[in-house]
Amino acid sequence: MDLERLVAALEPVEVLGRPSVEVRDLAYDAHAVGPGALFFAVPGTRADGHDFAPEAVERGAAALVVERALDLPVPQVVVRDARAAMAPAADVFFGEPSRELQVVGVTGTSGKTTTSFLLFAVLAAAGRRPGLLGTVEARVGGERRGVVRTTPEAIDLQRVLREMLDAGDRSCAMEASSHASVLHRLDRVRFAALVFTNLSQDHLDFHGDMESYFEAKRQLFLTDPRPLAVVNIGDEYGRRLAQELPEAITFSADDAGALDGIELRLRGRFNVENALGALNAARALGIDDEAIRRGLESVRGVPGRFESVDTGQPFHVIVDYAHKPDALEKVLRAARDLANGNRVICIVGAGGDRDRGKRAVMGRLASELADVTIVTSDNPRGEDPEAIAAEIVSGAEGAVEMELDRAAAIGRAVELARPGDVVLIAGKGAEQGQEFADRTVPFDDREAAKDALRALRLETSVAEPPTSGGDSQPHEAAGGEART
Repeated sequence: MDLERLVAALEPVEVLGRPSVEVRDLAYDAHAVGPGALFFAVPGTRADGHDFAPEAVERGAAALVVERALDLPVPQVVVRDARAAMAPAADVFFGEPSRELQVVGVTGTSGKTTTSFLLFAVLAAAGRRPGLLGTVEARVGGERRGVVRTTPEAIDLQRVLREMLDAGDRSCAMEASSHASVLHRLDRVRFAALVFTNLSQDHLDFHGDMESYFEAKRQLFLTDPRPLAVVNIGDEYGRRLAQELPEAITFSADDAGALDGIELRLRGRFNVENALGALNAARALGIDDEAIRRGLESVRGVPGRFESVDTGQPFHVIVDYAHKPDALEKVLRAARDLANGNRVICIVGAGGDRDRGKRAVMGRLASELADVTIVTSDNPRGEDPEAIAAEIVSGAEGAVEMELDRAAAIGRAVELARPGDVVLIAGKGAEQGQEFADRTVPFDDREAAKDALRALRLETSVAEPPTSGGDSQPHEAAGGEART
């Protein structure tokens, strides 16, 4: 594509050099630049893309999008905001894919992933050949892909939407994050429908306060063309949003009757709201109730979202992504229902280099709603794991245990469990690694739980004397012996 075609979409301050060069690709990472690429020099919090522009040129960049002119021998398009320029350029370069692809977005603090999975299933049941973009995975033309962030950078996002179309997809269920809203990743995405799930304390290290956080979500509903808005008015911020959007389709947990006749397989009362969000969005898109029923009933679980780990033990082990106060409270209450009078054992941590204000709140919630709380390390990143844990403990009511080794904490919880108890491992869900300051190590809560359960079973089988005659009951013994 000729650079001149892209320049019109960028609203440049000035253009240096002749813009009649062929652009073969777009890039914002100098290491990803190939011959003929248009490189966007995006300033960031840790590095400035302008510093990497010489490397981009060495790698074959045909032109640059910059915020200040550089002494480099290629055409340069000077813009006010290089990050914001990526979305319109990518939209044009990849042929405006969201004009053809029916994109259904889900935004909110909690429930985005589950609601997106439910929508994906409903769209598939309706024959609309969906793709999927979210925190856990992407699906393009039926192929599963790993993801780096919930909502990709604008260039990556527009690229994958085009790849979906080329692979035969005709719709897409995607998570729309508040970071993506503020950082212009979602500019030029034409949502056919957009679901608002809820808003609670999270990401305040980035947004600063709840009003700014809400505004990031609100702006997604005010794009041109306006998406069909589906809003949870069981949430106070949802009610505020609905007042501004009189045409919005609204729902709340009180509308659970709309799910009558649908065998919803997901555990937890909070999933009623997620299902209602998907149901109402599907109806808004003209999908019939029979396809909605088939789609919702086909979802047996979502990776890392109230996911059960079962190796035959006589107690429940649940892994959930809950890493913010509202989500933690909801999954703890769901765990309490599942325990049915037995104990809830909660493993909780908090991410480093993120909103510190929620840590003490999470400590309080865990100590109030669980019978046993074990505070551990989550993704400490650049912070001291012990300091993070201390902030969590500072909010706790009564005694809690601390075990910073996450695998050991999971093992401790499994050792403590009795028949009928629920072990809730909160915070990381389906994540495949644990992030430290200088490295990311492989770690999966589900695999760690399986290892702990295997170790418990082995320990119990060694400790128990052999029985004569009949079948033994190792799982029952493992649940009750030595834990009273």
